Amino acid sequence: MTGWAAVLAVTMGIFSIVTTEILPIGLLTSIGSGFAVSDGTAGLTMALPGYLAAVAAPAVTVATARIDRRLMLCACMFLLASANFVAAAAPGYWAMLLSRVLVGIVIGGFWSIGAGLADRLVPGPSTRRATVVIFSAVPLGSVLGVPLGTLIGDLAGWRASFTVMGVLSTAVLVALAVLLPPLPAEHVTRLAVLRGMTRNAGTRFALLATFLIVMAHFGAYTYVTPFLERVTHVSSGMITVFLLTYGVAGILGNFLCGTAVARHPYAAFGLAGALIAFATLAFPVLGRWDAGAVALLIVWGVGYGAVPVCSQALFVRAAPHAPEAASVLFTASFQATLSTGALAGGFVVDHTSPSTIMLLAGATASVMTMTVLSRSARQRESSVKRP
Repeated sequence: MTGWAAVLAVTMGIFSIVTTEILPIGLLTSIGSGFAVSDGTAGLTMALPGYLAAVAAPAVTVATARIDRRLMLCACMFLLASANFVAAAAPGYWAMLLSRVLVGIVIGGFWSIGAGLADRLVPGPSTRRATVVIFSAVPLGSVLGVPLGTLIGDLAGWRASFTVMGVLSTAVLVALAVLLPPLPAEHVTRLAVLRGMTRNAGTRFALLATFLIVMAHFGAYTYVTPFLERVTHVSSGMITVFLLTYGVAGILGNFLCGTAVARHPYAAFGLAGALIAFATLAFPVLGRWDAGAVALLIVWGVGYGAVPVCSQALFVRAAPHAPEAASVLFTASFQATLSTGALAGGFVVDHTSPSTIMLLAGATASVMTMTVLSRSARQRESSVKRP
């Protein structure tokens, strides 16, 4: 039970990070109006952490390779709490962006270490289940964190949402310090190991698939609130319900994928991409009505709930001998693409419309789906031909 308590503490850490990172999605228009900036400019609060995380993932992991991993996780959580309190008290948009820089450093450090800890916290037979539990924090951040943050923002202002996240991060810091056992570094991650992995065909394919689907998802989902407000004409109070529905579907997709990805990783990833492609392509048409938007958010949530587990599985599959290095590349690629998607989506939204970004995201997700399913078919053919 001690091991599972530690797993839950790490899960709550990732939940706090994910919620803090994507909290601006539900508060985007409020933050923009609060600082008198456009929706696209406010989208920098989503783009900035990811780019910093992409740099911090290898930098922090390599620089602290010999430091106890429990100490590193606690240090990251302290930094996250500080970032949330800075955001809550930001006197200007520059201070808000500074807080997001701190969030980016935390993402790079915590995710790279925490995502691959399951096998050190629970016995071998439970490792897969523990990994699914840890990654369930991603859709949980959507199902609970973002909708509740949006609700708090509607009731008490967007600054109150960041204050609550600061308090939660502090509580998680205490839980990590108490529940995690000492975790001395085992596999020292060096830059040479990371460079070697990028020459691996499996790693390069994982990078390509992750880039396409994360670009598609965050390019559109970052601006789903403006779409719901301007196209679907959903009231600010009901947007919380819509995002909650999406998050519940995300949890379902996460746990369904946990079973399928072990046996059919490419097929599971391809199906996730297909669901996101369908939802985003249909949004400009069916998303004009409340019922259609809810139905598509459910499809979208199920698809995206599977993405982090599938992506991480492909990176680990490509380098089973170096799990922490695989987590570093997963984190760096995921976060850099998240930011690029949010930034590109902001440019499109500012110059065209929310519907246009949905169509572009759907096209990108379709390319990812065809790419992954094509590789899945080639894998099946080679296994049949193999004597």
